Amino acid sequence: MPLLEHIYELRTRLLIAVGAIVLTLGFGFWWYGSGFLGVPSLGSILTGPYCDIPPGARLQLGANGDDCRLLATGPFEQFMLRLKVAATAGIVLASPVWLYQLWAFITPGLHRNEKRYGIVFTILAALLFVGGAVLAYVVIVHALEFLLSIGDNVQTTALSGTQYFSFLIHLILIFGVSFEIPLLIAMLNVAGVLSYEVLARSRRGIVMGVFVFAAVASPGQDPFSMLALAVAVCVLVEVSIQFARLHDRRRKKDRAEWLDVDDESASTIAPADGLEGSDAVRSTGPLPAPAPLGGTQPLQAPSGGAAYDDTI
Repeated sequence: MPLLEHIYELRTRLLIAVGAIVLTLGFGFWWYGSGFLGVPSLGSILTGPYCDIPPGARLQLGANGDDCRLLATGPFEQFMLRLKVAATAGIVLASPVWLYQLWAFITPGLHRNEKRYGIVFTILAALLFVGGAVLAYVVIVHALEFLLSIGDNVQTTALSGTQYFSFLIHLILIFGVSFEIPLLIAMLNVAGVLSYEVLARSRRGIVMGVFVFAAVASPGQDPFSMLALAVAVCVLVEVSIQFARLHDRRRKKDRAEWLDVDDESASTIAPADGLEGSDAVRSTGPLPAPAPLGGTQPLQAPSGGAAYDDTI
């Protein structure tokens, strides 16, 4: 395909992906304030961890203090916050469409085995990201309770919508992206870049690096989110290391026949077409020395002259 047709194809697939994101963004904007089919509204789902905090650790509204709402400190803050949450939900909901468009654009340049591994890794990447986001949503309740109740005898925390949703989205993204690290290790092993021996020797360093990364990347800097992120990623890294062990073992088993052959040994030559039995030529050792060209008879001189003594 010429370069110009590649550009046209890329434009078409980008338009399809952007169109899908726009549609899901509109759905997310409506879902933010309305529920459907027994599913609560997106705003209620996202503010759930904040509302699960004891009333004494957050701003109490209503007659009995049971009204849970976030603050808005600007005239356009509610609209922009709703649009931001809807855009995030739209990208997540439209991920099957734009991932498929990306995959369909890359696929023609891949070999058959690369396509098979690519499909598996794409599905696993989506599942791992969703798993990390779910874990972040579960952990954020304990993280907020620790952060907001550590000084509740002196002050009460009144979070604005921007502060709360920024913290929630950052935590979800950090967990989701971090859960892709074990998949990256497995991909490098399949590509032959990282072997099980290297990973086994570096296990302690990897675990130490994961804990340091969790301590630095966690937006709340609270012990619950840091510990949950570090432990979960370490478990997944260990799973990827065991996958590398099994994969390397199978690779060595499949290539055992030709891995043990000396580089200087002659390889077997298949029989020539139409030859059977003793006529089939196979190399079993060093090749014989070539026969001398010509004969050893002296060359005859032209009539009337002496014979040459030189031989060829």
